[in-house]
Amino acid sequence: MPEESNNWVKIAEHISEIDFGFNDIAEREVGGKKICLARFNNMVFAFAAVCPHAGGLLAEGSINASGHIVCPVHSYKFNMRTGYNVSGEGYYLKHWPVVMRADGVFVNIGE
Repeated sequence: MPEESNNWVKIAEHISEIDFGFNDIAEREVGGKKICLARFNNMVFAFAAVCPHAGGLLAEGSINASGHIVCPVHSYKFNMRTGYNVSGEGYYLKHWPVVMRADGVFVNIGE
């Protein structure tokens, strides 16, 4: 929980304050890092803004029916919860935990 670590950063008072685009993905700077936030099944996920394969901007990507972030460049797919590539190429997407509480939405940007 946010009170247990100094690495938690409040990104919004409520999920409704996050400007998710038509693709349910938002880009934000959090703790000096550019990250993406994605909404899927009433959950929020945080992950690197750039695909580890070819540098595609994930804010321009999509979320498929399985809840994977899909890179707009080569359609590589990543599990937003674990960061693991699910389409077989072996890449790993940096990701961070998100907590939604009554007092806000927090991302843990710690290493």
